[in-house]
Amino acid sequence: MTYDEFGLLDENAREAGLPWSGQPAVRRESVALPDGRRISALVWGDEAADVVLVHGGAQNAHTWDTVALALGRPLVAVDLPGHGHSDWRDDHDYSPASNADDVAFALRELAPSPRLVVGMSLGGLTAIRVTARYPELAPRLVVVDVTPGTDHAKAEPIIAFVSGPERFASFDEILQRTIQYNPTRSEASLRRGVLHNAKENDDGSWTWRYDPMRGWKQGADLSFTPLWDDVARITAPLLLVRGGLSGVVSDEDVAELRRRNPGAEVAVVDGAGHSIQGDRPVELAAVLDEFLQR
Repeated sequence: MTYDEFGLLDENAREAGLPWSGQPAVRRESVALPDGRRISALVWGDEAADVVLVHGGAQNAHTWDTVALALGRPLVAVDLPGHGHSDWRDDHDYSPASNADDVAFALRELAPSPRLVVGMSLGGLTAIRVTARYPELAPRLVVVDVTPGTDHAKAEPIIAFVSGPERFASFDEILQRTIQYNPTRSEASLRRGVLHNAKENDDGSWTWRYDPMRGWKQGADLSFTPLWDDVARITAPLLLVRGGLSGVVSDEDVAELRRRNPGAEVAVVDGAGHSIQGDRPVELAAVLDEFLQR
């Protein structure tokens, strides 16, 4: 199956009802880390990036394509370590603490002075650590449908999906499993997502691009509560965006967020599950744009 990673953007725009005036300026770049691994990213536009987008676990930078089209701003969408086109870690440790240093290193080259950093799920937890540790790289922070209070029980549907088979006999088989676990998404959007997030092997089978993160399958501790201290250290304007249909963030988590960071704001995108950028990308882009312009 022929794959052009930038050949589906017109389909993204059409499905979202966005105007299409031709292929946007977007390219793939990578940054070499001190240990030789590379972090890959999509760079949108030819000017210095306004926005940095960091995806969730088992996703990749293309999850933001429709949001990027709707924003129409210069931005960078990062592939987390072990995801997309970024290199895997030998220790398979993709915790927010491990990710943050790698992401910060890449941002110094690709987006040294953004106005806003946005992180979803694992990317949101990573962005919390980046903002607390490297505040000059994140003058504003939006966290999408996650807090340090997210635990195994709240993330169970996500864990069930990423803990499934690592190899599929055909593209249709991997697509059908994806549809099963994403009832709020259109089949067309999920098809694009699988094309970006999986690859065909020489024997015709398909596997995910991301590192299977074996710790998730072995019952590894998913406690992120130490990151509450990072939330308290953040002085940048902070916005949490919840999916109206998602159970990943509880009301108790919101209360703790506001206790740790009294200036934090909260917005809800109705009709969206955990992956707000996939379910309601235009609405999410509007929330980000409004927060950025304030």
